[in-house]
Amino acid sequence: MRHSRCSVALVSSAVAPAKEANATGPKAVELVLVKEQNGVQLTNSTLLSPPQSCAEAPDRETWSKKADFLLSVIGFAVDLANVWRFPYLCYKNGGGAFLVPYLFFMVIAGMPLFYMELALGQFNREGAAGVWKICPILKGVGYSVILISLYIGFFYNVIIAWALHYLFSSLTAELPWTHCNNTWNSPHCSDARAANSSANDTRTTPAAEYFERGVLHLHESRGIDDLGPPRWQLTSCLVLVIILLYFSLWKGVRTSGKVVWITATMPYVVLLALLLRGITLPGALDGIRAYLSVDFHRLCEASVWIDAAIQICFSLGVGLGVLIAFSSYNKFTNNCYRDAIITTSVNSLTSFSSGFVVFSFLGYMAQKHSVPIGDVAKDGPGLIFTIYPEALATLPLSSVWAVVFFVMLLTLGIDSAMGGMESVITGLIDEFQLLHRHRKLFTLFVVLTTFFLSLFCVTNGGIYVFTLLDHFAAGTSILFGVLLEVIGVAWFYGVWQFSDDIKQMTGQRPSLYWRLCWKFISPCFLLFVVVVSIATFRPPHYGAYVFPEWANALGWAIAASSMSVAPVYAAYKFCSLPGSLREKLAYAITPEKEHEQLDRGEVRQFTVSAAVPVGPQGGGQAGWGPLLHPQVRGWAGHQHRDTVTQKPREEPNSRQGWRKACWAGNFLFCRLMGHQPT
Repeated sequence: MRHSRCSVALVSSAVAPAKEANATGPKAVELVLVKEQNGVQLTNSTLLSPPQSCAEAPDRETWSKKADFLLSVIGFAVDLANVWRFPYLCYKNGGGAFLVPYLFFMVIAGMPLFYMELALGQFNREGAAGVWKICPILKGVGYSVILISLYIGFFYNVIIAWALHYLFSSLTAELPWTHCNNTWNSPHCSDARAANSSANDTRTTPAAEYFERGVLHLHESRGIDDLGPPRWQLTSCLVLVIILLYFSLWKGVRTSGKVVWITATMPYVVLLALLLRGITLPGALDGIRAYLSVDFHRLCEASVWIDAAIQICFSLGVGLGVLIAFSSYNKFTNNCYRDAIITTSVNSLTSFSSGFVVFSFLGYMAQKHSVPIGDVAKDGPGLIFTIYPEALATLPLSSVWAVVFFVMLLTLGIDSAMGGMESVITGLIDEFQLLHRHRKLFTLFVVLTTFFLSLFCVTNGGIYVFTLLDHFAAGTSILFGVLLEVIGVAWFYGVWQFSDDIKQMTGQRPSLYWRLCWKFISPCFLLFVVVVSIATFRPPHYGAYVFPEWANALGWAIAASSMSVAPVYAAYKFCSLPGSLREKLAYAITPEKEHEQLDRGEVRQFTVSAAVPVGPQGGGQAGWGPLLHPQVRGWAGHQHRDTVTQKPREEPNSRQGWRKACWAGNFLFCRLMGHQPT
């Protein structure tokens, strides 16, 4: 395994030879209080070698330009869900009122988590697994998110293949979903929507039948236990997607950073064109009015807040290791705080503005068929592969507009898929040197693996496999991974140490607000969302089809396979460490860069700072003496004032003495409560 460590070398000496100091560079001098007696403070000096910047890691490539990184992150975060999910949630949950809980959760959880992942990857300069050298027992969290990203690739690439199939089908004078005279149409196909249709009405639109019968061939499958062979048309499209992904990723971020200049910017050009066309359609203003209609009474419903919380977690892409992987290729001094603010703001604005595009066309469709907007408004693949194509088919130059629309879907999907694959590739090649030396072959192996498993989703019953994976592989498991991630950073590694890392990179420590979010608010928020997602679980279904029990059990097994990686690895790591129970725990939660000091017994001690009363008996003025700051580091061998007896005590140098001193102060409790080593 390959670890790039950035550690601070310490040399303790009363007098440092000038020649040695000049040879090794300038050193900072730390004064440590030894004792205070009769008003006289005695000190000892510690020479600190300058921190070695992680930017000096020899093997790490970086982005060619800062814009490459920003476009990659924006392209990953802004995906298909911004078009098909957010606008519908906004409409369903009180229109503009939905922005209140959405923005609230964005500020207290979305932005802090996004910022945390960018800083974590940039400082440690490794992928999702390697960054957990800050707390070795939690490295399983990194492997967990890598596995989740791999699972998502199994079905997300299929959406891109659908979009590519539609793109090729649009290259005709007449779009194939405009009428019911095709070979795949059923007797239930009807060119007109019926107003006030009853539940027994079995009529379907040409666009709906084209998607389910012409593309998916769903009518040839009885269910998930009758998948049938892969469809050659979709398989061919999937092959093209895999080829495009491979040649975008095979040389690392220097190639993918160029691809995103097209894939990340094209959607905004197309959205603007569709918006300008949409607002000129009859009924467009009615659709936009329905999208923005404010109903503040809906804020009293718990479901509105739950939808907003879940949308925040999934829309930003935290917990997939992608942000960590991308930021690990940044220059060490990059301003990751500014990047987090920019990208989260762009993501939210894109979600909101896409609603105008979507609902201008939905309003047009509702007026054209004389039905309420609620009858045509839906989310998920049905919106972009049924409703939107149906609307485009009624426009002049419909083929042109269809090509433009599906090019947008293709670019939205490609850069998000690239992010997921990069998370897997970077996360594993940073851990295994053999894979790092053969990145091109390993990239080929990863994309081929996703291809062969994606074949299940392009069969006659592939939509059932797709629905099952979408429901279980990327739901509660992502939330669980992010929860463990923020606990590991804020409670085990420590908010103060994490803030020191950020200050070393950007020159400025995060404000109290961010530290409070990481320490308390974000973990509580994530715990709430995890509990709610489990409590409100509903078995998956596709239309009227209900999945059998064995399929639901398989889905839970998929979810459990990724969630169990973290505790299984923690148990393995704990058992494989040498020493007693206390020593195992000390090594398991201590950053790897401090293990060498652990071996020598030169370990930071954990004590709770206390104010020392100083009075006439000490020869000083009455009152409280200087506080020993909790973050001042005192290394083994230095004397400290006992917080109970107020007498100077000698810290032991031996490991045995360290164990006694450390565990007398309750090592784990102090680390969890955020008290830094002193």
